[in-house]
Amino acid sequence: MINGNAKMDDDIVTQERNYFLQVLKTFDNYKKQSLLRIEYKEKCLSALPSQHQTWLEKYKNDLDNIKSCIDKNADYIPIVVQHAKNIFENLYTSDNSGSHQKSSVGTLSEGLDKVQSVFKQLMRDWSSLGAKEREECYSPVINEIELQFPEDKVDRRDIEILVPGAGLGRLAFEIAKRKFNCQGNEFNMFMLIVSFHVLNHCKKIDEFEVFPWIHQYCNNLSVETQMLSVRFPDIITSLDKSSQFSMTAGDFLEVYTEPDVFDCVATCFFIDCASNIVEFLETIYTILKPNGVWINLGPLLYHYSYMKNEKSIEPSFEVLCEVIKKVGFVMEKCQTGLKTRYCQNPQAMLQYEYDSVFFVCRKPMLNGNHFMGDLQNEIADAFNGDKKWD
Repeated sequence: MINGNAKMDDDIVTQERNYFLQVLKTFDNYKKQSLLRIEYKEKCLSALPSQHQTWLEKYKNDLDNIKSCIDKNADYIPIVVQHAKNIFENLYTSDNSGSHQKSSVGTLSEGLDKVQSVFKQLMRDWSSLGAKEREECYSPVINEIELQFPEDKVDRRDIEILVPGAGLGRLAFEIAKRKFNCQGNEFNMFMLIVSFHVLNHCKKIDEFEVFPWIHQYCNNLSVETQMLSVRFPDIITSLDKSSQFSMTAGDFLEVYTEPDVFDCVATCFFIDCASNIVEFLETIYTILKPNGVWINLGPLLYHYSYMKNEKSIEPSFEVLCEVIKKVGFVMEKCQTGLKTRYCQNPQAMLQYEYDSVFFVCRKPMLNGNHFMGDLQNEIADAFNGDKKWD
């Protein structure tokens, strides 16, 4: 007799394995799909009147140069894919379902865009060109963590910190580098595969070169803007043996359900990735230990907002602050208008800049069987001018 739960578990593993293989195949297909887009542009060019084609001769040469950059991006992919086979203890590429089955699965429809976004993320997280963005976005979070847990008062090895939406892992890495027990969590398999390579297999500074914006055809002063390259990693990515650093794969809401685990949750450009942001707030509250802190920086882009057939809510920051208090947090710090950017080409004609919010919230200590959050929130509101003392 077949165990129904066991069969269901096997089905889930099979689905996850197939998705992993699809991601690997999408990586493999990057060059082909990218060159097909160039071929279409060349076809459009060849359909123009001959005089126009003559005037656009440099544009035609530019497309050839762009192809060369795509080739160089593609050279990095086999290195990543080769090491990806060691992720998850070979669960997805075991002898029973090995990489030979990669040919039996298709590519992901949105995959090319995700591969392109990984190249931009490599710039942001692991290149010297991304240092300014990291200073804007990561430094306030790191500085607050160090303020909350001073090295002369706590043993940082005992301070457990979670970084959801860790991307390619630089923020979590920098926290672990400061002797904290840090775990990054990421749902995007494309990000996980590349972060695995950078964090575990890069041996030299500036070992690899990629062209993050080679697929960005608009708002370029010259083709050199589009062909701007970066080298990575900008530092040696190994940590000393006493460091405690890990990365987990999976949906934040599904992976983290155990209460009172972390001393700190640090979110950077993350909370607006939820279709229902309240679920994120509740989960953060649950997994924090009493007196634990949540440190957040980022905008409210609400990624699901314009996705067809996706449910989404988009509360303003004012509404969000009220919900944060209702969940049980005490907001201790709040700053708006922090100028931050995300994966921007500094030479492009169009520059996006967010006025991000930065805040620190605390999960109150227990007092007997009751949390002291309501009283502390009233006091905090009073000092913020929201209430008058009688």
